[in-house]
Amino acid sequence: MIQNAVRGLAALTLIPLALPASAHAAPGAPGAVRALPLVYAVDQIPVAEESRGGYTREKFRHWNAGLDPADGCDTRGEVLLAEAAEAPTVNAGCGLADGEWLSYYDEQEVTDPAALDIAHTVPLAEAWDSGAGHWPPARREAYANDQDSPASLAAVTARTNRHRADRDPAAWMPPAPGATCRYLGEWVATKLRWGLTADHDEIDTIRVYAAGPCDRHVVHYAPAP
Repeated sequence: MIQNAVRGLAALTLIPLALPASAHAAPGAPGAVRALPLVYAVDQIPVAEESRGGYTREKFRHWNAGLDPADGCDTRGEVLLAEAAEAPTVNAGCGLADGEWLSYYDEQEVTDPAALDIAHTVPLAEAWDSGAGHWPPARREAYANDQDSPASLAAVTARTNRHRADRDPAAWMPPAPGATCRYLGEWVATKLRWGLTADHDEIDTIRVYAAGPCDRHVVHYAPAP
């Protein structure tokens, strides 16, 4: 399993790198989109122990009316429309048919929208563990329906998303090898965007990939309002 190999590699000593001057902006400060190599971006995430106490999915209201309440689609429907490789027919009540999607986690082509989940890149439970448990309900709703960042949500096969469940990259990675760097970049972008923390195993795993196969990957993020 790739996770076992990564855990072994994580024990290696990594040589610290000097952070570029452009990377010193506070991760939570509002402003324009920031771009950082993954190897630098991961070190901007605060490290902290996680706590699941008090978590339920119902504490993250989703799906809401989406970006355009007049279009008849909730957040799920709007993400499906935005990510369709072939635009679907939109019927009453935002019923979608005859479209086509590519699930990047497993590189599966999908024509039935019912076979897709809208995955939170950082699952709701993981977000709770990493700081969202202290947020007011309105911020948790904004997180759960975040279409303002392309990293936050993704249309992927329900089977693969449910196999992932709420695991972080130390315990699960997408089965498609070509998805690895994108997934880690979007994971880090989401944590930075929302000011979330990460535990030691999570950080160590991402650092190994960032210093190896994903050393050229660039993370793009803008802090959430």
